Amino acid sequence: MIRLAGLVLPALFLTTAAFAQQADQPVLKGAAAFGDWRADRPGVRRLIRPEDLPKPYVTKSASNSAGLAERPAGAKPQLPPGFSAELVASGIDNPRVVRVAPNGDLFVADSEANQVRVYRLGEGSAKPAKDSIFAGNLNQPYGIAFYPPGNDPQWVYVANSDSIVRFAYRDGDLKAAGAPETIVDNIPANHHWTRDIVFSSDGKTLYLSVGSGSNVAEDMGKAPQGGLAAWAKSKPLGAAWGSEDGRADVLAFDPDGKNGRIVATGLRNCSGMTVQPATGALWCVVNERDALGDNVPSEYATVIKQGAFYGWPWYYIGNNEDPRHKGERPDLAGKATLPDVLMQAHSAPLNIAFYDGKTFPQEYQGDAFVALHGSWNRGNRTGYKVVRLLFRDGKPTGEYEDFITGFVISNGEVWGRPVGVAVASDGALIVSEDGNGTIWRVTYGGGRS
Repeated sequence: MIRLAGLVLPALFLTTAAFAQQADQPVLKGAAAFGDWRADRPGVRRLIRPEDLPKPYVTKSASNSAGLAERPAGAKPQLPPGFSAELVASGIDNPRVVRVAPNGDLFVADSEANQVRVYRLGEGSAKPAKDSIFAGNLNQPYGIAFYPPGNDPQWVYVANSDSIVRFAYRDGDLKAAGAPETIVDNIPANHHWTRDIVFSSDGKTLYLSVGSGSNVAEDMGKAPQGGLAAWAKSKPLGAAWGSEDGRADVLAFDPDGKNGRIVATGLRNCSGMTVQPATGALWCVVNERDALGDNVPSEYATVIKQGAFYGWPWYYIGNNEDPRHKGERPDLAGKATLPDVLMQAHSAPLNIAFYDGKTFPQEYQGDAFVALHGSWNRGNRTGYKVVRLLFRDGKPTGEYEDFITGFVISNGEVWGRPVGVAVASDGALIVSEDGNGTIWRVTYGGGRS
């Protein structure tokens, strides 16, 4: 990882209150919603609808990766009034997914270090009272889940890039007591490697996300062996073949790893999954394809429906045909399921967590937080923030709101790239970012920060 000498901008030290959205500020819609990092601030809301998407190639495809800078001295995430952020840990190689054990311990996938870390925070504090390496010698671990769900799990499941393993677990364990047991193997691991896992509310089903092996199935081939008609008749709707067989899918297994099956197809890279507490519905946040222009197609968050096809690689955001696959799958026209919440293209959503804590204001109850890792395929940078998806009576409104910003230093440099979001036992929001390898604890204290 290349880190540049720290640059300190005065804007990084403005109070969060100065960035709060005014109550009468309108929701940004249509083209106005396609801004960049300079328009981001806590409280800004956006609503992107399928009909708002530009045509492909309106802008050229950009290659605009951010330079990673050292976190400027004193720099913190920018938050809405009343919220504050405290540093839990720093200097971690590659903190990705964060999951909270029933006893409150924070389990963190340190993916490039091939290990899972544990942090036990002091009561009401961001300072770890204990920390440990729970398990090492893994292979790009990402998703973490406790089984059975509830207050007395017996196992910790970890999704490597190429397998799912589990460790025997007892409440409060800071180190794995034994060797991992492999329960799912031979998961294809090239290109998109972030494998998330989550159990259904009743604990009977283990879900696994497997991203595509390419941007838009460039090497898949025009037709499967035996012909397209036979393939389509024998496989789930929209299932890919060849090098993409079993990819761009959400899969399901029994808790012992057996009885594998496809739940949904056409999800280019579902990098984060969770179960909505209020409904039991499975949600995914999805990184859509590149090289169609700055603002197309939208990234999205969506309920995963059994048997649904979400478009990749032939269609996107409903019935929009990808011009690189024009005329290849007329049988799928009109059959792609529309996602529930559209987010700005190339924002790279990596994780999602519903807020079910008790310490944030009441209006946050039932909403979801999504970590946006940030763009590279866009002329002007977007993402690099945590947003809040708004819900009403358990259903998404389609709007999303900037919640944490301040990670971007300039159009060429960032100090933070959000990845993991999780709700701690005390109601705090835990956020990881892998630009400078930090973990933050976000709390609400009322008034203005």
